[in-house]
Amino acid sequence: MTTDRESDQLLVERVQAGERQAFDLLVSKYQRRLMRLVSRIVHDPAEAEDVVQESFIKAFRGLRHFRGDSAFYTWLYRIGINTAKNFLVTQSRRTPASTDVDAASAEGADEGNGLRDINTPESMLATKQIAETVNAAMESLPVDLRTAILLREIEGLSYDEISEIMSCPIGTVRSRIFRAREVIADKLRPLLDLPVDKRW
Repeated sequence: MTTDRESDQLLVERVQAGERQAFDLLVSKYQRRLMRLVSRIVHDPAEAEDVVQESFIKAFRGLRHFRGDSAFYTWLYRIGINTAKNFLVTQSRRTPASTDVDAASAEGADEGNGLRDINTPESMLATKQIAETVNAAMESLPVDLRTAILLREIEGLSYDEISEIMSCPIGTVRSRIFRAREVIADKLRPLLDLPVDKRW
């Protein structure tokens, strides 16, 4: 049984051999995932769609140089994130510089426990408020922090994969995720009535 990475590599090799239909299979496999990621960076849906299309065009053009040192999706996500960041720069939307915390303090960050949903009207309203607060907190994050937490929490990628996609050391990835979690926890604290020292 072939892994995702192996099947992607076979498709890449078919594209490199001149079979354009193989690239269509890669597009259909990753289009929704890339759109989900890009739309968290570029908020306008039409513009996000343009960025995703441009990312796939860049990927297609650059595929002849792809050697399979990393997984195809890792390479594609890096192209997508860079294209989205470039789009924001050209739109003169200044994004605040990320404030990275010391990697050693990020190492000690707890992985959070999920919230239980008891289907009462009150708990459903609270859950909705929590979701809205988390989304608002995510949107307020600098692009680098938002991207790191999205890749970890939404895409479920490992620190190694995120490090490769974002072209930064693993310690930087950890500190960005730690900082993003801190911001989100601060916004959630009034809703959850958590003590100040409680972390995700």
